[in-house]
This record gives sequence, C-alpha cells and structure tokens, in this order.
Amino acid sequence: MASRADNIASTLSLANFSKATELKKRIWFTVGALIVFRFLSFVPLPGVNPLILQSLYDQTRGGILDMFNAFSGGGLERMSLIALGVMPYITASIVVQLASSLHPALIALKKEGEAGRKKLNQYTRYGAVLLCGIQGYFVATGLEAYGASSGLQAVVDPGLMFRIGAVISLIGGTMFLLWLGEQITSRGIGNGVSLIIMAGIVAQMPQFVGNLMNQYSAGDTGSITIILLVVLMVSMILFICFMERAQRRLLIQYPKRATQRGMMQADRSHLPLKVNTAGVIPPIFASSLLLLPLTITQFAGNSLAPDSRMGQAVVALNQYLGHGKPLYMLLYAAGIIFFCFFYTAVVFNPEETSENLKKNGGFIPGIRPGKNTATYLDYVLTRITVIGAIYLTIVCVLPEYFLSQTGLPLLFMGGTSLLIVVNVTVDTITQIQSHLLAHQYGDLIKKAKLKGRLR
Repeated sequence: MASRADNIASTLSLANFSKATELKKRIWFTVGALIVFRFLSFVPLPGVNPLILQSLYDQTRGGILDMFNAFSGGGLERMSLIALGVMPYITASIVVQLASSLHPALIALKKEGEAGRKKLNQYTRYGAVLLCGIQGYFVATGLEAYGASSGLQAVVDPGLMFRIGAVISLIGGTMFLLWLGEQITSRGIGNGVSLIIMAGIVAQMPQFVGNLMNQYSAGDTGSITIILLVVLMVSMILFICFMERAQRRLLIQYPKRATQRGMMQADRSHLPLKVNTAGVIPPIFASSLLLLPLTITQFAGNSLAPDSRMGQAVVALNQYLGHGKPLYMLLYAAGIIFFCFFYTAVVFNPEETSENLKKNGGFIPGIRPGKNTATYLDYVLTRITVIGAIYLTIVCVLPEYFLSQTGLPLLFMGGTSLLIVVNVTVDTITQIQSHLLAHQYGDLIKKAKLKGRLR
C-alpha cells in the first residue's frame, strides 16, 4: 500500500519544480561541481609526456586498471591530477570502520555522537593522504621506468623532484575531489562522493559504446552478442530497481490511547527493513580493496626486472587477479558478501532499535519488548541480508563473467558500474522529490495562513 507521502509525491509536476528556486540552485551547483571534476580529469601531472601515456595505458588495457580508469572518469588513462580518484578515501574509510568496530578506544569515540564522528572522519582523511602518498609514489616510479630501455620516456625529467611533485599533485587532486564531494552534499543535491564516482562512470559510456561499434564494424562482435548484451543490461536495470525498493515490513503495535471522542484506539506502524541495507557500499569497498594492491603492482612492475623473482611474482599476481579471472571474481564475490554483513551491522543496531521501541511503548506482536525484540530483529535482518548479499553478488559477478567470455571492452555494462549508476540516480531523484515535497508543504502552509488572516 502506498503511503500518504508517496501519493503526494506522485502528484508532483514540473510547475512545482519551476517554483522551487532553492532546489534549482542546488541542482545547478551540483552540475557546476561535476563540470569542474570533468575539467580536472584532463589536466595532466606536471612533467609527464601525454603523447606516450596512451601506449602505456594500452599495455594494461583490459586489466583491473580499466575499472580504476572508469571510476576516475578517464583520469588514469590521461594521468591527470585526479588519476587516483576517490578510491584512496574509500579504502581508508574501510580501515577506519573496521577499526571502529574492533578497537576499544575507537568504539568509545564512535559512541560520542557528532564529535566522535568528526574525529573518525579526520582519521579517515589522514589515512586517505597516506594511501595517496603510497600509491602516488609507485605511480611515479612506474612512469619513470616505462620506456627507459627504448628511449621513449613518459616523464620529461625523471628524478626525485618529479616523484615529489607527482605525489603532492596526486594527493592534492584526491583531497580536492573529497572537498568537492562535501560541497555537493551540503550545498547541492545527492551524495557528493557517489555522484563523482557515477559521473566518472557515465563519462566513459561514449567511449565504451564506440569500442563496441568498432568491434561490430570489424566483424569481431556479432549481432546476437549485442542483442544479448542489451537484454542483459535492461534486465539488470529492472532487477536492480526491484531489489533496491524491496522491504521487509515489521508490524509495530502501540498501546491503546484515548482519542478526542473518548474512544480507545491502538496505533500501528511498520518498521521497514530494506533487503539491501548496505546499498552500493559492498561492491565499492570490495573493488577498492582489489584496486589498491593491483595499482601498486602494475605500475611497480615496470621498474622491476622481468627475470627477477619479484618481477615474476608481480606478473603472476597481475595475471591471476586480472579483470574477469576466476580468482579475481572469487575474491570480489567474497568481499561483497563480507561487506554486506559488516556494513549492515554498522548501519542498523537491533539493540538500540528495540530500546527505542520499548521507550515509546511499541512492540512487535508476539515478541516481548527488550532483549527478545533485539534477538528477533537480528534474526530477520540476518535472513534478508543473505538475500541482499546473493543479489549483489549475482548483479556484480555475472556480468563480469559474461564480459570476460565475450571479450567486450564494456566495463560500463559491468555489474558494479551499472549498480552504482542506478542506485545513485534513484537516490538523487528521491532527494529531488523530497525537496519538491517540502516546497509543496510550504505552499500549503502559506495558503492556510493567508486564509486564516482573511477570515
């Protein structure tokens, strides 16, 4: 049954949108910030030869760096200031959230409320700077080592100064993206970091579609393969939309209360538990954990001798963990399942929810308030999280297998990319509807006050 808010939201029109001046300012600010992000992806690192970078990227094309390049909006391919994107920040947030669930000092800090959350965000930024420095150093050394034997240097003036400048530039680019994402969240519409990731993925769509058309023109890809790809993509979009709106609604009963007419009435409400409580966080976390070591090994492999043991180990690691390889998909699926349960436990606390219900006099029919309610909530949440984990694993891993078998260079059609695009789009549209709904309520209140004055 649709709620009253859903019924009002269904009546929203473009006329209401034209009157919502604050919402239009937020949308224009978001668009402007994303344009700035796209401009930054074309600004190369100082001291890098952009003409040789294309051949460097062609060596690793089809590997794990394709996903990193898609998330950064092509910044890695052009070796721009934002080549690392926001992935170091996401990896640092994984470490901080894991530590805040295990370390006693961080657990106590997490319970301090807003002050503790700000402190944890500060630790996350420090970790992002550290990871940017490590990844940036290996990127700089890999660029210096590339082409040294053939005389085609990707770096104009290699040396210590270039490494320092590259590391500082990459750290500054990532930190600027984080600041830009915070500005979008506070002054724009939607989640800033998620919108930046989605903008990077969508920006690669024309290139991926062009590669598909080139393969079709050359005869490498048949019409049946393209039809199957389109059917798979449309089916996945519909399946994602259905599962993201799926809920397990628990009936909450409140004691009977006397109304104005003297009648005793029992209030009822529902506690909605989403099937996919974690959202797009598990695939992003799992991808970032796989991208961190492979970025280092792929760029560091250029500076290692191929005959050495270390060089052979790096080559073997890149081969076994290549995009679409069985070991990569196995680790990817395991990471998604783990982060589904972990992030759900972080977001939803059954003990706290049961305590709040008990304070307000609410209870689940047939379940005693307090500890029994917390146990029941944990039981239900675990069961639906299993379904959500299976859903995310199928959506993210099945297209990866299909693309690896067909050899199509379409990471945009991959499960992770499509999941991020659909989820972020739905969340942004929901926020726009909320702003329009608030504006419509404001107009109704103004009209009611005006009628009261006239009377």
